[in-house]
Amino acid sequence: MTQPMPSTTEADAEALRIFNLQSRACLEQPEIPLKQRLGLLKTIEGILIENDQAICEAICADFGNRSFHETRILEITPSILGLRYTRRKLKKWIKPQRRHGSMIFVGGRNRVIPQAKGVLGIITPWNYPLFLAVSPMTSALAAGNRIMVKQAANSRHLCRLLHDRFSRKIDPAFVCFHPGVSAGTFSGLPFNHLVFTGSPRTGKTVMKTVADNLVPVTLELGGKSPVILADDFDMTKAVKRILFAKLMNAGQTCIAPDYIFVPENIIDRFIQTARKVARQLYPDIASSDYTAIIDSPAFDRLMDTIADVREKGGRVIPLLTGPDTILEHKKISPVIVTGTTPAMQIMQEEIFGPILPVIPYTSLKTVIKYINDRPRPLALYVFTRDRRLSDTVIAHTRSGGVTVNDCALHVAQHDLPFGGIGNSGTGQYHGFEGFLEFSKLRPVFHQAPLSSTAALTPPYGIFADRIFQAIKKFPWIS
Repeated sequence: MTQPMPSTTEADAEALRIFNLQSRACLEQPEIPLKQRLGLLKTIEGILIENDQAICEAICADFGNRSFHETRILEITPSILGLRYTRRKLKKWIKPQRRHGSMIFVGGRNRVIPQAKGVLGIITPWNYPLFLAVSPMTSALAAGNRIMVKQAANSRHLCRLLHDRFSRKIDPAFVCFHPGVSAGTFSGLPFNHLVFTGSPRTGKTVMKTVADNLVPVTLELGGKSPVILADDFDMTKAVKRILFAKLMNAGQTCIAPDYIFVPENIIDRFIQTARKVARQLYPDIASSDYTAIIDSPAFDRLMDTIADVREKGGRVIPLLTGPDTILEHKKISPVIVTGTTPAMQIMQEEIFGPILPVIPYTSLKTVIKYINDRPRPLALYVFTRDRRLSDTVIAHTRSGGVTVNDCALHVAQHDLPFGGIGNSGTGQYHGFEGFLEFSKLRPVFHQAPLSSTAALTPPYGIFADRIFQAIKKFPWIS
């Protein structure tokens, strides 16, 4: 049995105690040896494997309903694979790098040593509460840091479980989950680095809070991730891939397709295909495979969004038969929306639910301008068999990441960095880039026994003048 959630006062005091514990541990052991880092990563993998059923049950309890298959596919599996990939590569990553030395410092040697930053805080959201804790934790532990994790209030069952299971296997001087700790207390701790995943609005608040301590941050935010469908791509294949990414977790995914551009002449066929495919994926919303909306405020917000579309002249097209909602289970049937306008709420904020606006287009240039006129999204998707077209979209837009001919799969690649840009975030993790993100790349210069710079000290003479003249004359000097 997991323990009940502690009071905020108790949880805040415990968070401060663990922070001080980890800070002292950093001073006593500034560098966690490679063998110990590998052991910690292996232990976390074991915790996930041994407790996969309990993890699925906890997340399902937090959502009200979430398919165990969905949790295993979208959270447990990528977490385990990321841990394994990092363990395989870590010995190579931690090696000091030799760097070029300037020719005027003859005999000197340069190197860059990746060193741990120290105590690292991770604030995770409720939508993927396991993966978005373990993934940055993997990169941070690989870099030799110590970790404190604050999970969302909506993830109380999972947070209690992870706190219990981790504390049995891992010393809290290395990793600790903090049930019940307040956001203000946690983000106010003087971490050596803080990772936050959530909305751009909350991300701005976090940045203001940590600014007092000059804490460096990695922000994984959200945004309206667009899809561009070209008319040369197989319609059924595209729709299956788009709807899978859109409807997994009932659309409550930061990289979910938020809206889609469809060629004007095939938009009716797209809608017909979407209705057919959606019914193959989910016979109805009572299906246990179809995830519930996380809570009543989120449910009400999505219903208000649909109502706003109707009030402003848009068309709402159900994809499934049966009821539009199951109120007691907080489920909303997926819909396509057409006839959108910029004044609609749905086109102003990230949807974060099973609602997909479809926008007709005739010119790719117009589509690119539309995307570029708005905040930079966390992801962008383009479906085409024409490599030149996809390259044009990639070259003329900016987003956190891109998947071509599918959706969201760039995040599942452990050797690709995951991160936003502008309004969708700053910094990145996964793979080698994650290791670098949470490391201090410390430059070290070793002076030679006989230093050429001795001739460059006052009183300045002819040798200093000759060196400067040589630099101007010979472009190969670097």
